[in-house]
Amino acid sequence: MGAMGSGVTGERQEEPAGAAAGAGADGAGDESELAARLRLAVTRLSRRLRQQVAEGLTPSQVAALATVERLGAPSLGELAAAEQVRPPSMTRVVDGLVGAGLVERVVDSDDRRFARVRLTGEGRRTLQRNRSRKTAFLVRRLERLSASERRALPELVSLLEHLVEES
Repeated sequence: MGAMGSGVTGERQEEPAGAAAGAGADGAGDESELAARLRLAVTRLSRRLRQQVAEGLTPSQVAALATVERLGAPSLGELAAAEQVRPPSMTRVVDGLVGAGLVERVVDSDDRRFARVRLTGEGRRTLQRNRSRKTAFLVRRLERLSASERRALPELVSLLEHLVEES
C-alpha cells in the first residue's frame, strides 16, 4: 500500500515521502503511522458493525442488553457502572428494554429493596439476531477480498485478539 493516507470520504490520497509524523530512521514514525491507520480502520469497522442491529433499538439499548447477558442479573447500579453511565440514564434505557419485552426487572432475593435486570427469551433472541447480522455483514465483506487477502486473515485475527487481551 505504500505511504497512502485515507481521507474523510474514504478515498485514498497520496502522501509525500516522509510525510508521516515523526518519520525517522528508528522506525518510530512508521509505527505511529501504522497505529493511526489501525485506529481509523477499527473505528470505521466498529461503526459499520454497530449499524447492523435490530430495528428500533438504540446503540445504548443494544450495549445494555449485551451487558445484562454478560453479567447475568445485574442491579441497575451495576449495569450503569458497567456501561459507564449515570443511574438515571440507565433507568431510561432499561425502561425501554422492559417496554420492548427484552428484559424484565426482578426483585433481588437477598434484598427485596433492590431490583435486578434479567434477559427475557426475546432479549436473548434479539441479541442472537444482532450477532448473526453482524457476522453476515463481515462474511459479505470478506468475500470481496482476494484469495491471498483471505489467507492472511487468520494471522490478522490472531494479532487483533492479542492486541485486545487484558494484561
